[in-house]
Amino acid sequence: MLNTFQVLTHTCATSSRDVGSDGGVTVQNGAKSSLVVEVKEKQGSDPILLELKGAVHNQRVEVFSQGADGVLHYQGRLCVPDVGELRQYMLAEAHNSRYSIHQGATKMYRDLREVYWWNGMKSDIANFVAKCPNCQQVKVEHQKPGGMTQVIDIPTWNWEVINMDFIIGLPRTRRQHDFIWVIVDRVTKSSRFLAVKTTDSAEDYAKLYINEIVRFHGVPLSIISNKGSQFTSYFWKSFQNGVGTQVNLSTTFHPQTDGQAERTIQTLEDMLRACMIDFKGSWDDHIPLIEFAYNNSYHSSIQMAPYEVLFGHRCRSPVGWFEVGEAALIGPDSVLDVMGKVKLIIDRLKTAQSRQKSYAYV
Repeated sequence: MLNTFQVLTHTCATSSRDVGSDGGVTVQNGAKSSLVVEVKEKQGSDPILLELKGAVHNQRVEVFSQGADGVLHYQGRLCVPDVGELRQYMLAEAHNSRYSIHQGATKMYRDLREVYWWNGMKSDIANFVAKCPNCQQVKVEHQKPGGMTQVIDIPTWNWEVINMDFIIGLPRTRRQHDFIWVIVDRVTKSSRFLAVKTTDSAEDYAKLYINEIVRFHGVPLSIISNKGSQFTSYFWKSFQNGVGTQVNLSTTFHPQTDGQAERTIQTLEDMLRACMIDFKGSWDDHIPLIEFAYNNSYHSSIQMAPYEVLFGHRCRSPVGWFEVGEAALIGPDSVLDVMGKVKLIIDRLKTAQSRQKSYAYV
């Protein structure tokens, strides 16, 4: 079996060479997941899948299908054979690697079921996560929230209203980072984790926000933070100076918080602890892939991955690998598709908010 690093580096499957007009050679390399290749090749070694292929050929089953290459699928998902340690290897890759970082059983199942299927898959994932020693060390027990819940209106579009908070007291890295600035979009639940310094001023935060957020998502309408109105006020003034506008950005002050950033921070802290146990090194080295893993995994409130809302589909990973033609590609109707997903998740957020409110008053 290949380890995570080998899966990431041994994916080059095809290449093409073209001679440019200046005589130079342009080389294009294509990537292909070795795990997907292994799953397809070993289907012929599983007697149950061979029997199912025969049933498909005789048109006795409808939920299974075979492609032109003879590969068996269940409702469009790749069937994983029960051969050797293949399934356990896949679970380890989907749970322990840097692009997943010890996500829980529900997230892991929701992510894997997008691409793969085998009988008893959900229970196998639950048992695997329950036996993970790393998860036993880093996962905290969540209790019912105390006090009165504060219900905040759900925005109507992506990155209009954001939550921001900080993780403080972290060991100072060689880059002098000792804080993490957590920024969460209230609609898509997509999050940005930015390593910052204690010595950073409001101007520094404003510049970082412009570089990392505004260039992708635009200017927010409102900021929810439990750091007080003074910080938010200084941030907005510095932000206005940074973008060079003379327009007075009059904003709404929210004295309350509904726990959105706090819950994200709890997940981020769990992922940070898992990374330090598994991969060592400086914590700010792991932040980019932690952010990817968080945004590319299933979120219970919106019932999809944040990246799925932003981009129309999940991003590829060596395990969550989909090939062109197997997934719907973004076309001319992508804007309407995104609008439909935003409307859908707003309805789901209202349901989740009502459920969370009931927890607070029990």
